[in-house]
Amino acid sequence: MAENGNAPKKPGHSLADHQYGADTGHSHDGDDAFDHDHDDFGLEGGPEGSGLWLQDHVSLTSVGVDIGSAGTQLIFSRIHLRRLGEDLSSRYCVVSRETLFQSPVALTPYLDEERIDEGKLADIIDEAYAQAGLHPDQIDSGVVILTGEALRRRNAQAISELLAENGGEFVCTAAGHHLEAMLAAYGSGAARVSHDEGKRILNVDIGGGTTKIAVVAGGRIESMAAVHIGGRLQVVDDGERIVRLDPAGRYHAAQAGFSWKTGDCAARADMERVAEWMADALIAAIRIRPLPHAVEHLYLTDPIADLGRIDGVMFSGGVAEYVYARESRDFGDMGKLLGAAIARRLGEGALPWPLLPPGECIRATAVGASEYSVQLSGNTIYISSPGDLLPRKNLQVLQPPHVCGETVDPEALARAIRGHFSAFDLEEGASEVALAFRWTGAPSYPRIAAFARGIAAGLPKTIAGGKPLYLVLDGDIAQTLGAILREELKIANEILVIDGITLWDLDYIDLGRIRLPSYTVPVTIKSLLFNEDPRHPNDPGAYQPYHGHEHLHHHPHGHDHHHHGHDHPHDHGHGHRHKHK
Repeated sequence: MAENGNAPKKPGHSLADHQYGADTGHSHDGDDAFDHDHDDFGLEGGPEGSGLWLQDHVSLTSVGVDIGSAGTQLIFSRIHLRRLGEDLSSRYCVVSRETLFQSPVALTPYLDEERIDEGKLADIIDEAYAQAGLHPDQIDSGVVILTGEALRRRNAQAISELLAENGGEFVCTAAGHHLEAMLAAYGSGAARVSHDEGKRILNVDIGGGTTKIAVVAGGRIESMAAVHIGGRLQVVDDGERIVRLDPAGRYHAAQAGFSWKTGDCAARADMERVAEWMADALIAAIRIRPLPHAVEHLYLTDPIADLGRIDGVMFSGGVAEYVYARESRDFGDMGKLLGAAIARRLGEGALPWPLLPPGECIRATAVGASEYSVQLSGNTIYISSPGDLLPRKNLQVLQPPHVCGETVDPEALARAIRGHFSAFDLEEGASEVALAFRWTGAPSYPRIAAFARGIAAGLPKTIAGGKPLYLVLDGDIAQTLGAILREELKIANEILVIDGITLWDLDYIDLGRIRLPSYTVPVTIKSLLFNEDPRHPNDPGAYQPYHGHEHLHHHPHGHDHHHHGHDHPHDHGHGHRHKHK
């Protein structure tokens, strides 16, 4: 990665640096979880130099790093944000975004079947920074995402964490099959189309190692699955000799009648024959129920049992460039052959739904930036130990899809929590996350107590493992909820409950120190930002939050990065294992 000689590393740059100038913060002796509110700021030099204007207008430079099965790419962006001061809101919203540079898609380098070539990957990233005319010190925020077969490599997580640590204010995530399906559906534009046109869309994202399938309706992901079909599971050199053959690639070849191994010769006609079998297998994986045995074993997740009504299908991922005939180059893998084979089948009506125009294809999961927004908690927070719980950085947000009824059902809430961990390929209790909830209805004791029981039932491993509970709500019930969890349910874990905050899936948050005397917590939100994401419209007028707080005073503070490493086994979710031979 790019270095700056032996110069000391520049302190991490964040949204806090844009507010109220430098050196305005101080902490209480012996406890840096608290800080004072300040309201002294200068007005010299016209409105654009005033503290008020600088507080309300923020510009960030961001990079998205996507390390996939087949390709690695970087996208550099500049994000302009404005605080909704006229709405008495403490939230910053994106008002414009410009792409500064998109790197060419480079082939992800591998040393062997177990390791990514770290040196060559570093060269790719250095070259992208050089072509963009940027240095890592100039990057305010960013996202590193590993997907597909790249995630299976032994050193994948170490590489992503190294990139994030060297980059400063980065979010680092290893995208399992479900999360990658979400990223693709939002990044491709399928979610936006489903929202704007009221359609139920099937998004099929074909990458280098896996195909992700998502059903999207009204801008929301309804169901997801992943199949072990991709364009770069088999690779040949200019002499048609096999130089890369993943286990799934051997399986596909065997089903087509070939016993390939690395170093064998794979003639063009033989590659075409394998591609034809792969295309048939993908169509069967989508359409046929019950699944044929040979196709059933290709699923990396539970298959979607019933797609329901589908109004149209979109393709994304690198192979989609060939499905839509937007790419003609051949990279020695199955991409071109597989894309052409799928296109022929679509033309023959193999899928009974209309093919919709393409959105993003190869860049569908390359996140261009992290949107920074800030909200200030309500002043009814519950925090068991400020010194132990604050500050915190890069907590992944999960927003379980639970709607509070007139009577809160604890077991339904617990199921929603457990199911949402699974949807994001996370093991409950394995890492720290922030659970975000929507609270509706009366804040009566019986309803809040039932809500507390549901949370406790949904987090058994977290509680048993002694990990902190981070709970975020948009309704003002934090103190009561926290007190019931600690005093009545006897949960001994450290507990932080903050209210007055609205969060979404695919957000990451930084929690600042408690502000005194207001007794509030600044929450910096880093959302994965897609141009075509209907959940986070760029129009500031679409946001109408009001928490009754006039100003946010958020001063820099230092703390460690917390990355979430997950193991994503490639077992199949239908009760038995199958090895590709």
